[in-house]
Amino acid sequence: MQDGRGLTNRAVRPVIEKWTMMNYTDRHAWPADVSFDGGTLDCGSGLLLLIRKHIDPMQAGELLEIKSQESSVEEDLPAWCRMTKNELLSCVRQGDEWSFLLSKGPFAGAPGQNPPAENADAARNAAKIGGPRIAMPLPRTPQPVLIPDLLPQVAPAPAIRPLSVMGIGSWPRPRWLLTAIHEHVAGRCTESAFQETADDAVRLCVAAQERAGVDVVTDGEQRRDSYASFVGGILDNCQLIPVTDLLPYVDDPAEFERELRALDVPAETVRHPAVFGPLGRSRALAVDAARFVQSISRKPVKVALPGPYLLTRTMWMECISDRAYATREALADDIVRVLREELFALLAAGVALVQFDEPVLTEVVFNPPRQNRTFMCGALGAKRDPQTELAFALQLLNRVVTDAPPERTALHICRGNWSRDETVALAGNYAPLLPYLREVAVGTLMLELCTPRAGELEVLKELPDRLRIGMGVVNPKSSDVEPDDAIRARAERSIGLFGPQRVLLNPDCGFATFADNPVNVAEIAEQKLAAIARVAAGLREKHGV
Repeated sequence: MQDGRGLTNRAVRPVIEKWTMMNYTDRHAWPADVSFDGGTLDCGSGLLLLIRKHIDPMQAGELLEIKSQESSVEEDLPAWCRMTKNELLSCVRQGDEWSFLLSKGPFAGAPGQNPPAENADAARNAAKIGGPRIAMPLPRTPQPVLIPDLLPQVAPAPAIRPLSVMGIGSWPRPRWLLTAIHEHVAGRCTESAFQETADDAVRLCVAAQERAGVDVVTDGEQRRDSYASFVGGILDNCQLIPVTDLLPYVDDPAEFERELRALDVPAETVRHPAVFGPLGRSRALAVDAARFVQSISRKPVKVALPGPYLLTRTMWMECISDRAYATREALADDIVRVLREELFALLAAGVALVQFDEPVLTEVVFNPPRQNRTFMCGALGAKRDPQTELAFALQLLNRVVTDAPPERTALHICRGNWSRDETVALAGNYAPLLPYLREVAVGTLMLELCTPRAGELEVLKELPDRLRIGMGVVNPKSSDVEPDDAIRARAERSIGLFGPQRVLLNPDCGFATFADNPVNVAEIAEQKLAAIARVAAGLREKHGV
């Protein structure tokens, strides 16, 4: 049962399959390393957020005790443990109170405490509950520290010339950076240590782009776990949780599990932003990262941000979000505010182009209402009919970019970029999106156009002359570097439709939308950008721009 605002309310959804292997006992056989009291929270109203806060910093094999006064946890917690690959060891019930003991990951036996198998039952009956008995209060929602409404003044930035070459945003991360990202998200790596490691990765990424001959550089989104969810670790009153933690919030848990298993990305490694209080931006999302790029490169800098509609669809989850916002529209108002603050801070820092990513727009027009809730590896709240959703998305982005110079704002749209398998991504031309694209107030469209899934380019010929077209001329998912002649032919078709002054050249999408699941390697990414740059140089000479 859904009300159109988001994922189904825990109180009305079918009960998750009860775990029949629950080990009920009078006392836990092993002491907990960490313990907290969840009170009367159920898994669908905040308990999972508390579990995640406690279990993330723990080491594999350590034991967590969860105390609860909510009966539904007895049925929901085993399913969560199964999905997240944590092991539920035992349950103690005393009247209307429960105590659950689980291991982070598989349980190999607590050092010096694991009873022999033949004596396990006796140990469970005789052992006392040990370890720290931390009576943790329920989380209080802090008031966000808000940036004043007065936005900073836009500073000059280098102009982006016609037929400029640039990446969409993301770049494959080195293995050592992936380790640092995981440790940082889990709270086991300090902010300063992580940023120092990420700085090194950005240097490598920017150097590769400059060797390739691009005209505009990005930081490759090296500091992010994904193109969009990273905001959950920065914004006030927002928390990153694995996609698997969303199980109690959906109306059909079994189907959701099947969808997650079908993903190329291991669902437990994909983090999802969850809002549990009024959003605030006491820290910048990307300004510091942009300034670092400016310190190591003289080229114009582009920054990609998740779009307001994308964030609204992914962040609006009933039983979490509605503790702070009555409707998804109210949540969207604050998302618009924080993105607007970030946009103008980036423009004040001299960023040449700020791009908003809205890949979920294609999910709106190409997917039936209840399919593909895990599009781009993020759970999506319920949607209305395409026309209503597109109108909502349009007004959100136009509110964000109001008063910003159009030539320094952009919109990116694709059809899914989490797998190299083209058959799992959406397909369809841009015709259903034309009403949106004609009215959007940005100055540039960065579009997926190389893949046949994007349909015919000619659909776009009637777009307003005020819009530049970032033409996708290589496929980031392919290991083959496209021949110069093929790239030139695609670019010439675009020039024939829009004129050379309105055309920019780019890949269809990023090379590593998700940190743990790049669609290509850095060497191929550099070669593809170099091929585009070679073609662009010839085209600029030919067309005199």
